[in-house]
Formats: sequence, C-alpha cells, structure tokens
Amino acid sequence: MTFIVKRLGLVPYDEAYAAMRRFTATRNGATSDELWLLEHPPVYTLGQAGSLEHLRRTTAVPVRRVDRGGQITYHGPGQLVAYVLLDLRRRGLTVRRLVGLLEEAVIDLLAGHGITGERRPGAPGVYTGGAKIAALGLRVRGGCSYHGLALNVAMDLAPFRDIDPCGYEGLPVTQLRDLGVRATVEEAGETFAAALSGQLRVTRAAA
Repeated sequence: MTFIVKRLGLVPYDEAYAAMRRFTATRNGATSDELWLLEHPPVYTLGQAGSLEHLRRTTAVPVRRVDRGGQITYHGPGQLVAYVLLDLRRRGLTVRRLVGLLEEAVIDLLAGHGITGERRPGAPGVYTGGAKIAALGLRVRGGCSYHGLALNVAMDLAPFRDIDPCGYEGLPVTQLRDLGVRATVEEAGETFAAALSGQLRVTRAAA
C-alpha cells in the first residue's frame, strides 16, 4: 500500500482543520491515504475534552477548540505538523497501534541524530531528557484517522510558558535546534515521512 505525501508549507490552522475534516468526510474505500506536512502560524489548540484551565494566561495567540484527543498545545512556525489521514480498517490498525507507530517514527528520527527518545505511559508523545519534543493527538471517524503529530524543530518556545503543555503543569518542552540538530522543518518532514513509511511498511508517493 502507498500513501501520498503532501508538503503544504505554512497554512492557517482553520484552513487545514477544515480541509482534513472535509477529506475524511468525503473519502471512500478507494481513496488513497495521505500524510500532510506543514507549519501553522501561532495558535493554541484545545482537544475536545480539554480544559481552558490549562491556558495559564490570555495572550494575542488565538485559541481553537478542535475535535482531536488531548489537552492544550501550541503550534507555530518552525514546528513540523504531520497530519495522518489513514484508513485504519483497511490497514488493520487500531488507534493505539497508530499512536505507537507515530511515536516510533519520531524516536527513529531522533536516533538518527544520536538523541534518545522516550515514551511515557498514559501521556502520548515523545520525550527526551525529561522534556517533550513531540505532541500527539488523533481523531478517528468512520475508521479513518485525522489530526496527527507536532514535532518541535526550530521555533520560538516561549508561548508554551503560557499553557500547561498537554495538560501537565510545568512540563518542559524542547526542540531539535536546542539539541544541536540544525535541520529545517522541511528536512525534518522528509526524515519523519521516511521513518513513518518504514513503520507502516508502505511506499511513499509524491502529491
């Protein structure tokens, strides 16, 4: 099986959110799976069961409540956002298995730079040195996934100080640049796409 990789650049959050919901609502059994690689202008997103108490201070950064799992997180330029639009039933995947594959793809990416990535039970995402480097939240509708993963590459981390990242007060966050990795978002996206392809045992196709 293949999936189509789309490299979309900087996309306003509301536009991308509407597009992936529309894609998922209109796909059928013959629709190819897709991986969207992009960045967003500054925005906080709050999962469907998330609490605004984790927004510690109101700022100029807009807040969007969305239909993924998880609590509050931040997106901004310099962060790789990977939206994973897969037919889980066709691939024989559970949500838990997909979460594990996404985490493993990031762990593989980090290992390629000599960095040890870790999971935390009950707290999806990837951590290194006690700090979170990748956040993860999914939604499944009709057996198909959307939303996905955000990997901090080379961004302004200051907005994370105004939230409890993923609902955890005082949780430190980090990024590839602060770990000595000089990759661009585009380069990190290519590495992640290759790692995820390996985890899913699929062939990538360009959009």
